[in-house]
Amino acid sequence: MPEPFRVPLPVPPAARPARTEAGADFYELDQREGQVEILPGRKTTVWGYNGIFPGPTFTTRSGRRTVVGVRNMLTVPTAMHLHGGVTPPQSDGYPTDLVLPTRCAPGQNRYDAAAAPPGAHSMGAERMQGDTTTAVRTYDYPLPQRAATLWYHDHRMDFSAPQVWRGLAGIFIVRDEEDDRLPLPGGDRDIPLMLADRSFEADGSFRYPALDPTCTRRPGVEDAYMDGVLGDVQLVNGAPWPELEVSNTRYRLRLLNASNARRYQLRLDTEDGAHPPFIQIGSDGGLLAAPQRLATLAMAPAERLDVVIDFSEHPVGTRITLVNTAADGRMRQVMRFHIVRAEKDDSRVPARLSAFDKLTATRAMPVRSFDFRRTGDGEERQMWTINGKPFSTSKVWAAPRLGSVERWRFSSDFHHPVHLHLAQFQVVARGNRTPDPCDAGWKDTVDVRPYEVVEVLVRFDGYRGRYMLHCHNLEHEDMAMMANFDVV
Repeated sequence: MPEPFRVPLPVPPAARPARTEAGADFYELDQREGQVEILPGRKTTVWGYNGIFPGPTFTTRSGRRTVVGVRNMLTVPTAMHLHGGVTPPQSDGYPTDLVLPTRCAPGQNRYDAAAAPPGAHSMGAERMQGDTTTAVRTYDYPLPQRAATLWYHDHRMDFSAPQVWRGLAGIFIVRDEEDDRLPLPGGDRDIPLMLADRSFEADGSFRYPALDPTCTRRPGVEDAYMDGVLGDVQLVNGAPWPELEVSNTRYRLRLLNASNARRYQLRLDTEDGAHPPFIQIGSDGGLLAAPQRLATLAMAPAERLDVVIDFSEHPVGTRITLVNTAADGRMRQVMRFHIVRAEKDDSRVPARLSAFDKLTATRAMPVRSFDFRRTGDGEERQMWTINGKPFSTSKVWAAPRLGSVERWRFSSDFHHPVHLHLAQFQVVARGNRTPDPCDAGWKDTVDVRPYEVVEVLVRFDGYRGRYMLHCHNLEHEDMAMMANFDVV
């Protein structure tokens, strides 16, 4: 095990456009294996965008077309999803819109349902009808949306969990004029932090309990890991328990929970037992209307929180640890900040952040219910399902109208971080009480806790076409906890 706080926090390199034309930037990404030093003194083979983990960080503009060409140089199919993106359906990364390997072995270009062992979840022939595959895919992102911290990751049918675990994830930042006008920390004081837990073998390779480590035939994990796979090494931007040297100024931190299944309850701890606050300024879908001062931050898989930390309240030399109070042992620590210098700071957090459009429920509004639950008992195969049914590409559960707002209710028997593609929503209730502080703002992912009902108002803006909702515990997603909706 690496010792905590011995390595500096890495910052993923910026993605650079291959060319720029009027109103559009064109990027190229290769999905390929790479050798990366994650554990000191050992090399880990990652499946990465451009061979690195995390992948390059995109910084884009609202309303400016971003085109990403993806070439798959791995030995398995992939499907890239821009999580939080308002994206045309053909570029959304639907799980069977595959990017085929350029160098795959015969029979590896598609999951073979006929070869699967009895009881294994499979796509099935009918579920492949109408889906598209290609060796090189171009993803077109017009970005008709507010400034926000998004991320991109693999979304391949049945194998998202092991392929994200091996490194297919990166951060995607959208900026706009409203965000630019705010006197928030910027430059090297505006830092994305991708939190992800992983486990390793003694030689440094990733350890994951897949039924088929090749990701070519049999999907799923060993029975003991059906609830979700938790790692025993905490990574931030791909480094184990790193340390970031900071000045005694304000910093803007863009937090992303990119773990497969781990949840975080984040807190700041000083060496003398104090707990400095977070100032939350944004959520999944961008800026809040006003900042909120929080002692802790709750984050389920795939959620993002945009926060400011004011290090000016502490003397130079202070060390502040970011901890996860939802974990035990070594996994309770996340990273450490070390205040090493004094600098001038002209940044501030204004009392008003954004012109925020608050949704209101009406009696005429359509209401839909989605129950996330494990089904099957006795000799029946256990599956994670929505409304008692496993995923099928041919079944559509809802047909909301473009531009409409609907009230959706999510219920569960476990922790299920529910994610909607395309649509943004606002949380209006948790059972019989008001939403939690970290539910504030526009969201695309919400943590639905055991035996809880969460109600959200969903706005369907952007495009017509087929999209999906699913649990973002990636092991649950791979075990069929997904459903389609069709914007009409």
